[in-house]
Amino acid sequence: MDFLVTLINGLSSGGTYAIIALGYTMVYGIAKMLNFAHGDIIMVGGYAMYVTLMAMGHPVIAVCAAAVFCMILGIVIEKVAYKPLRGASPLAVLITAIGVSFLLQSLAQIIFGSSPKMPLKLQISGAVTIGAMRIDYSTILTLAVTVIIMVALSVFVKYSKTGRAMVAVSEDRDAALLMGINTNRIITITFAIGSVLAAVAGYLMLCKAPSLSNTLGSMPGIKAFTAAVIGGIGSIPGAMVGGLLLGVVECISYSIPALAPFTDAVEFSILIIVLLVKPSGILGKMRREKV
Repeated sequence: MDFLVTLINGLSSGGTYAIIALGYTMVYGIAKMLNFAHGDIIMVGGYAMYVTLMAMGHPVIAVCAAAVFCMILGIVIEKVAYKPLRGASPLAVLITAIGVSFLLQSLAQIIFGSSPKMPLKLQISGAVTIGAMRIDYSTILTLAVTVIIMVALSVFVKYSKTGRAMVAVSEDRDAALLMGINTNRIITITFAIGSVLAAVAGYLMLCKAPSLSNTLGSMPGIKAFTAAVIGGIGSIPGAMVGGLLLGVVECISYSIPALAPFTDAVEFSILIIVLLVKPSGILGKMRREKV
């Protein structure tokens, strides 16, 4: 029974990682860049919720406001920081992304200070008891939101005109441009969707542990990127598989006293093993570059 609870909690944590990883993998798959500022958009969304709660006092309004704010922020970052580097070297884009990450963290510390904020109204208390098993409402919510987002995103990519254009751009940007697809618009939409997902992930984190600081998204962002690579960077199902796998491993490792202090090491060891066995990730595909 304890193992089943640990597994459910692991799937819940993994769901949060998967939602964040979707932002990484979509941007990489379409824009071919690693947006290392993605984790800090989670933090910005958290502060947007905090400010809205102080002004309005309603969690639903706070989450919606954070999603809109993060979407606008993602679009602005793409237009200002990344679009001018569209033809630059990957190293220049990577350094820019790291710079944007530190900028967001520094601005948050300047505006809100270094002491953690406690948006307690976002917390979801209570649990469902099934026999001897107790499952928190926040865990159930996270699992439900993860499934809904995965299904909605899969349907959007497969059946909508914009989704099919995203697939075309991810396969061959130059060919998509020749077919009349506005690649700049598609990349902007991708950043907007990824940023909204980051805001949702921020809420799922704060509804469990309402402690908000300027480094809120740093470690979850790194672990979500790890999940995206494990699952296959650029693959939407891969991001989900990698996130869920990482969350389950994390919770199982925490539940074993001998492994608990080395949980992060265990997670990143899985990354190394997966890359040694299958460099493209679990669901990733090796692509040959034409020259």
